[in-house]
Amino acid sequence: MKLSSKFYLIFAAITLLFSFAGAGVMQFGISAAKSADRLAYSQLIALIKKEYPDVDERNIVSILNSPDSSGNADELLNKYGISEKDTIVLQNRQNYAAVISLGVSVCIGLGCASMICFGIYVSIRKRQDKKLTNYLMKINSGNYRLNFEDMKEDQISVLSSEIYKTTVMLREQSERSVTEKQKLKDSLSDISHQLKTPLTSIMIMLDGILEGDMPEELKREFLGDIRNSITHLTFLTQSMLTLSKLDANTITFHEEKVRLSDIINISISNTSAIAQDQGVEVKGECPDITIECDMKWVCEAVTNIVKNCIEHTKKGGSVTLMAEENPLLIKLTIEDTGCGIKKKDLPHIFERFYKGSNSSDTSVGIGLALSKSIIEKCGGYISVQSTEGKGSKFTIKFFKTI
Repeated sequence: MKLSSKFYLIFAAITLLFSFAGAGVMQFGISAAKSADRLAYSQLIALIKKEYPDVDERNIVSILNSPDSSGNADELLNKYGISEKDTIVLQNRQNYAAVISLGVSVCIGLGCASMICFGIYVSIRKRQDKKLTNYLMKINSGNYRLNFEDMKEDQISVLSSEIYKTTVMLREQSERSVTEKQKLKDSLSDISHQLKTPLTSIMIMLDGILEGDMPEELKREFLGDIRNSITHLTFLTQSMLTLSKLDANTITFHEEKVRLSDIINISISNTSAIAQDQGVEVKGECPDITIECDMKWVCEAVTNIVKNCIEHTKKGGSVTLMAEENPLLIKLTIEDTGCGIKKKDLPHIFERFYKGSNSSDTSVGIGLALSKSIIEKCGGYISVQSTEGKGSKFTIKFFKTI
């Protein structure tokens, strides 16, 4: 219960208590006054009846109940020597005054009790405000711990809890910002290195060609190397642009129902040239499975994985794509018979610009990172299992929507 609600209830209880007490005191006073009036009237009737036996009692009562015609009862009584101190009836005025005094005392008591309660309330609020201020000072000094043992269900505790949540969120955002800045710095360093090497090679080979005194055969070899370097740069640039768009969420994925076998066939077709050049067989096995995804981007992700498998498989090896379906998910596995991945490289295989121990010299270390980002943006998950010297197995899972 909130602290303010508690004090409202306390004030209401005190008000009711004093109201009942005041009503009781006033009722007691009025009852005493009425009793004194009845006693005085009965004595007066008895005296009149004693003096004047022939007088009818009803006439006496009628006279007593009739309004005062003289206009001033005090002057009439004083005329006969009867003062306010000498009569019980007139003393009822004092009783009424006492009742009024008691009523005023009750009201004063109620006001004092309310002031005391309000003072207690203000004192408690000051202590809680001071506690909250000290907590904020601790936060500003870097101490983000919140003592949950002191937490209650009052408003200040709720406010402290919300401040704690906001603080944790801001701290996480700050730490994430620092981490992202470091990642950006590392990425820029990697990109610079990836671009610098082929560009330097191109410049050196072009300088050699432009000098003129070069055999035709060597010139052709240089031009071929330049072409390969440009192809490498083109792939690297396109991959980095794609990753940047994925990070910025500027790519819109258009989901549609497609046959998984079509994705497998397109990926095999995209890598047929490199597979033929490497002497690696790429084959696919897929039942009639329909998947809801963006076919263009999933094909690119699968193609990058198949390409990576081919590059790490020796001549005569194979890469197999297999698909299966159950009530929970659709699974696509890409398995090769290549050199495998070392155990120390497995946790980092999907990191950008990471090159494993078994990577080729031409590897950029961006293809698997791009595939992972695309698959996750499409709502899927990717994992890898590998045994060094026996090959690797990539597993892509898309969970079905219920």
